[in-house]
Amino acid sequence: MQCRPLPLAAFALAALLPLPLLTMGATQGGAWLWLAFLYMAVLTILLDQLIPLTAGAAEGAEFPAADILLVSLGLGALTVLPLATWAIAGDSPLSTGEKFLLFIATGFWLGQVAHPAAHELIHRPRRELFRLGAAVYVALLFGQHASAHRLVHHRHVASEQDPNTARAGESFYRFALRAWWGSFQQGMRAETELRARGSRLGLHPYYAYIAGGLAALILASLIAGLPGVLVWLGLALHAQSQILLSDYVQHYGLTRARLPDGRLEPVGLRHSWNTAHWFSSAMMLNAPRHSDHHAHPARPFAALRLPPEGEAPRLPWPLPVACALALAPRQWKRRIRPHLARWQADHAAQGLRA
Repeated sequence: MQCRPLPLAAFALAALLPLPLLTMGATQGGAWLWLAFLYMAVLTILLDQLIPLTAGAAEGAEFPAADILLVSLGLGALTVLPLATWAIAGDSPLSTGEKFLLFIATGFWLGQVAHPAAHELIHRPRRELFRLGAAVYVALLFGQHASAHRLVHHRHVASEQDPNTARAGESFYRFALRAWWGSFQQGMRAETELRARGSRLGLHPYYAYIAGGLAALILASLIAGLPGVLVWLGLALHAQSQILLSDYVQHYGLTRARLPDGRLEPVGLRHSWNTAHWFSSAMMLNAPRHSDHHAHPARPFAALRLPPEGEAPRLPWPLPVACALALAPRQWKRRIRPHLARWQADHAAQGLRA
């Protein structure tokens, strides 16, 4: 069967539909919460298996409504986070079980949908779009990602200089600690160096990241006191863990070669893992087509391509499933080892033929 590109409406439906479910669940509870939870945790995996994958859009295709979708998702994230904090920690009618469901479902949406939307926004050249994406990360107490992802990760990916590239054999938990603090430090250093060279003017963005994070926690305390602060922190950590899981899975064990002059080879399709599962790609705004994003960071999400298996490594599982496997280090290493070894062997053979 020939693959056809997903229409932008499919991205909008897959990514936006959980928002009204979460909103109704936060205010009404009951079946709305189960629908939100099952959508994020079960339906995605089922639909990935039932319908064939899709191709990217044609070269040069334009998506004038794509930014509207990204803005809607960004504003939705900034709305659902305080709403969920109130519903879980404040004076809401939800039972303890319903609050737990809301916490899990909201964290999934923030990490798997709001994060890809914010990621797209920080790659947009328009200043107001970048600021909205950065605001989402600041609300998630992860503002440094707006700097470190663009200035460090894209430059040093698949090398020891990138804190967000997982080494073969490294567990997710060891990686997460290294990546969080490393991205904070290196992102701050990169922004400082830009200002020292005169490439950037104005206030250092890390002041905004830290002040914005404190403002978010003050808002949480105004919503529901200390329990509100703890819930906001919990949701932020829930979302951050999924951001770090995505980085862990999508670059695990892949490295760039050193050229004879000592420089790293250019970033290519072979330096990111991809997945070919359509619904999670739609919901996550084609984030699983990670190789094409690194090769063409400015390419709109709806136009990202899935490279042939011989040109880029491909995981056999949907990205959310791969991230879940990574939470069990022994299972992850056992299951990913043959795929990584096969890719490395094929890549070495191609190098010899070249």
